[in-house]
Amino acid sequence: MIEYDYKKPESLEEVFSLLKEYGPKATLIAGGTDVMVKIRNTKRAPEVLISLRGLKDLRYIKKNGGYHIGALTTHRMLEQSQLVKSELSALHDGASRIGSVQVRNVATIGGNICNAAPSADTAGPLLVLDTQVVLEGTEGRRSVPLSEFFTGTYRTVRKQNEVLVEFEIPGEMEHFGSAYWKHSRRKAMNLPLLGIAVSLNLDGDTVSDARIALTVAAPTPVRAYNAEEFLKGKPLTDEVLREAGRISASPECCSPRDSLRGVAWYRREIIEVYVGRMARLAAENIKNR
Repeated sequence: MIEYDYKKPESLEEVFSLLKEYGPKATLIAGGTDVMVKIRNTKRAPEVLISLRGLKDLRYIKKNGGYHIGALTTHRMLEQSQLVKSELSALHDGASRIGSVQVRNVATIGGNICNAAPSADTAGPLLVLDTQVVLEGTEGRRSVPLSEFFTGTYRTVRKQNEVLVEFEIPGEMEHFGSAYWKHSRRKAMNLPLLGIAVSLNLDGDTVSDARIALTVAAPTPVRAYNAEEFLKGKPLTDEVLREAGRISASPECCSPRDSLRGVAWYRREIIEVYVGRMARLAAENIKNR
């Protein structure tokens, strides 16, 4: 039997107190869809699990200047939010493709990002939405661009005494269209072989700004900066989109590997094809808003 203590604080202050008391012996848990699976698979557990489920004030989706999403917001809340669906389409695409409805009802966006898996379905969408991660600890609050949050597979810049409390998306993203594609063997209950997110801002038929993010294409979710720069100022023609896909799949932008779920060359081919498709869909989402 795997044994551990379970603490359920009702405030951030209590969380910080427990983190100080137990230090590295403690692990934070939100929905538990990642943490509990890891405990079951490894047959190992931390001495203490500190649950964040009592912090109900961290469950929200707001638009006030920019977009603000509480770290304990569930994927089901994101899936059912009309604001997210119409203005942050890529995030809706990612959240609605995680697990089953039962999983989405408990799994949180904060947990998905803090787990820092290369396959995280909300990581790509949040990257193309220029998201800032807000961390709070005993020393105060700080914001970190999501592009700088991941330091390796299952590793982030979050300190042991910090809690991820919010995601901030700049208000200018309301002018962008975005889309996300999860490439997997089946529609639900499966990890992606690859994830591709794109956001665009258009001036007529010309791309004025672009973001491209890839998951399961490197040790961490990554931005394809070279492809983004190539797209800026160019029309959305088939030729331009093919080249953007080719650049995104190049070693300068990603480093997919062979694994049991897919091989590197196949992942590169998916990137080449689907970057253009997601760009087209992102452009359509602007017009359909």
